[in-house]
Amino acid sequence: MLQCVETIAEVRAQVKAWRKEGLTVGLVPTMGYLHAGHQSLIERAARDNDRVVVSDFVNPTQFGPQEDLQSYPRDLARDSAVCEKAGASLLFHPAVEEMYAPDCTTSVQMRGITEALCGKSRPVHFGGVCTVVAKLFNIVRPDRAYFGQKDAQQLLVIRRMVRDLNFDIQIIGCPIIREADGLAMSSRNTYLSPAERKAAPVLHRALEAGRQLAESGEKSAERIRGAIRGILAEEPLAEPEYVEVVDMQTVQPVETLEKPVLCAIAVRIGKTRLIDNFFYPPEV
Repeated sequence: MLQCVETIAEVRAQVKAWRKEGLTVGLVPTMGYLHAGHQSLIERAARDNDRVVVSDFVNPTQFGPQEDLQSYPRDLARDSAVCEKAGASLLFHPAVEEMYAPDCTTSVQMRGITEALCGKSRPVHFGGVCTVVAKLFNIVRPDRAYFGQKDAQQLLVIRRMVRDLNFDIQIIGCPIIREADGLAMSSRNTYLSPAERKAAPVLHRALEAGRQLAESGEKSAERIRGAIRGILAEEPLAEPEYVEVVDMQTVQPVETLEKPVLCAIAVRIGKTRLIDNFFYPPEV
């Protein structure tokens, strides 16, 4: 039976009780409006752990002034149903005031890998992500935490934060879950009009062209980027923000594929900003 709680005290009390029983705990941090991608994370966590906590919190500190904080989709009843079906034990749905004191002045900031890719156009984003995830880690104190590879830069940032701040937590990256036409599942897909939704799978087609080049032995990052840009250019509604091949450790552009890389794109379809990526070689 899924428990739904709204306070930090309730989460801590329940986790403490589980710990007394010797149970392991997994955490799946989300911003709600759960879909099959989130469900896959929860199911993986349920396989790996005795109990699973899912956080459902639209975190205001990771949104810039002109971003979609107010319009971000929310549906707690739907989220509860997904959590129960996937095997979650506890759904944590706090108010903003529960997570951030009115006079809160502490945050977690990271340099370097947060400044590339999405960090260029969303300068406050990863500071907000690091801060809220660190808070969730301190509230739940899980054995493992689960993040989707669709938000690949976020996954790399969280891994770095865990290393740098000595969190005793295993970070598990989970595969991208896609629609039948290849579009990576995202809560923001609901923003797309029918015509935009029809155009959106161009991101996956473009990345597949780049992946096939890499798998065929192509070492030139520019040729891979060029192939991706070429496919994107075929779709009139697609406006690329970036097409990058970056080092997995530094998140800086590379010229040749000599070490593991992340190939990542951000594309606007209408007013909706979509991201997608692949790791090469693929993460196991």
